[in-house]
Amino acid sequence: MDFQLSQTQASLRDIVTAYAHDNFAAGALERAHETEFPRGVARALGKQGLLGLTIPEDKGGQGGTLMDAVIAIQAVATACPKAADVVQAGNFGPLRTFAEYAEPQLRARYLPQLLAGEKVIALGMTEPEAGSAATELRTTAKLDGDHYVVNGSKVFSTHSPDADIFLVYVRFGPGVNGIGSLIVERDTPGFAVGKPAAFMSGEEWSQLYFDNCRVPLDNLLLGEGGFKKQISGFNVERIGNSARSLALGRYAFEEARAHVLERHQFGRPLAEFQGLQWMFAEMAVKLEAAQLLLYRAAAQVDENGLPSAHDTALAKFACNAAGFDVANAAMQTMGGLGYSQESLVEYCVRRTRGWMIAGGSTEMLKNRIAEGVFGRRFSQRANA
Repeated sequence: MDFQLSQTQASLRDIVTAYAHDNFAAGALERAHETEFPRGVARALGKQGLLGLTIPEDKGGQGGTLMDAVIAIQAVATACPKAADVVQAGNFGPLRTFAEYAEPQLRARYLPQLLAGEKVIALGMTEPEAGSAATELRTTAKLDGDHYVVNGSKVFSTHSPDADIFLVYVRFGPGVNGIGSLIVERDTPGFAVGKPAAFMSGEEWSQLYFDNCRVPLDNLLLGEGGFKKQISGFNVERIGNSARSLALGRYAFEEARAHVLERHQFGRPLAEFQGLQWMFAEMAVKLEAAQLLLYRAAAQVDENGLPSAHDTALAKFACNAAGFDVANAAMQTMGGLGYSQESLVEYCVRRTRGWMIAGGSTEMLKNRIAEGVFGRRFSQRANA
């Protein structure tokens, strides 16, 4: 059993780290507090082939592995946490689902521009009455000639204020098997993007409104019966979420470590105080333990290239907890500077806190982990 990166993986890490520091370290603080999607960063990453790493070559991507994407996210985050978000968005989430399931003509229409960083895709999944219980969504799509007529609304859609296209979960019919998805362009008649609202992280989202929105038949991604395929993609999505959580926790750790080595109080460096030494020891253990779970989840995939639901639940839970706990402790060790927006540490605290909700809350993950422990499913429905 080898816990080290291969020579190829280590080379990828070193090359991407050097590139990120050369191109994104300057301006990282200002970039983190900008609300707009960083399209310039996306275009630069696209030119380097860092978008679409996890997409097979025959579908237009780089043909890499989930581990390659994890390495790239964490390498970029050492220089610029916000730029690491772009790497995640270019390898996981709605972009990967789209690349995986779109028909060749639909894929050819959008994917090249997405992977070049020229266009942004957002996910329309969560609704006012359908969050963790995604199967309770109410947005409908009714066939009318050569169009689907869509009615409903979506909330909490990441990148929605800036997105050019949207991957929208819709209900074609009753039950779980009636759920599928459509690709909706921003200027589609009957579709409106609401006023931006801010998350605690500073990132913005907009409510999406569908009022007799007419979507061409050619924009069908997955029809009836497609929900299980779509939701299986969340196992992959959670790898990206985990990588970002851990990367920002580690970024905060390194900032705090440098601070306590340089900062003097009572005539000596802060690093010489045992109370702080113990805090950093605990932080290091959390980071290293979560990293191993993340690597295991990313490395052990099935014949379809998908990690197991149990492994990804373990990894996301561990990385979410480690990322937030470490960033929060790092902020504490830095005192007023850590709490100030003059440092990226407080930004890391706010970002990592959000990922404990997004992509499957930590509570839902514990439910999923328990199912693996006991080898059976535990329904959360009242009448189950």
